[in-house]
Amino acid sequence: MAMLEVSNIHTYYGNIHALKGISLTVDKGEIVTLIGANGAGKTTTLSSICGLTKPRQGTITLEGEDLTPVKPHEIVTKGVSMVPEGRGIFARLTVAENLDLGAYSRPTNRQEADKDLEEIFSLFPRLKERYSQVAGTLSGGEQQMLAIGRAIMAHPRLLLLDEPSMGLAPILVQSIFGIIQSINQRGTTILLVEQNALMALSIASRGYVLQSGQIVLSDTARNLKENEMVQKAYLGAG
Repeated sequence: MAMLEVSNIHTYYGNIHALKGISLTVDKGEIVTLIGANGAGKTTTLSSICGLTKPRQGTITLEGEDLTPVKPHEIVTKGVSMVPEGRGIFARLTVAENLDLGAYSRPTNRQEADKDLEEIFSLFPRLKERYSQVAGTLSGGEQQMLAIGRAIMAHPRLLLLDEPSMGLAPILVQSIFGIIQSINQRGTTILLVEQNALMALSIASRGYVLQSGQIVLSDTARNLKENEMVQKAYLGAG
């Protein structure tokens, strides 16, 4: 059984039919990526999975449990965390307060929380240096680290990442993708939406290509990198 199974979902914004029968799976331990142009439906797919935009049709299951009717905050308690496009940090709170909020969905004591923080700091040493700093004063790269760290504090089984490299310098993009791989190697399954298709396919095991709210292609990441249509449309070839 797949960890995540999205089956024939149709999601609307008012009368706009944003997702038109999306189906995909993510197996435990995988990194799976969604690629496509702006407006293809990638973010809406993630929003539908975490309950922010409820599909009108179709089902979404996590290890066999139907998430479709579940409220967004309850989906977090079931092991799904999302790092939204634009990071979504609490700019007026400190790094410490942002990280503590990441653990709100699960019962924890100070000792457990401190252990979790040490894990975050091993992934993001910069956050330890900025621990008492107001989050809104961090650099873009540091804010992205904080957003991911906050999501990990919830102990997700499935981590949804929406455009983690957006607005970052190339050297930071390399760093963020290395960290995403480290998170995956520590046991977290990842569904990744990313504008940098080449980077996404370099760390993913499989991928799906979205166009106009539909999946038009799915394959291993290696095969997608070699696909002529993908190369021309998303990898800057030809």
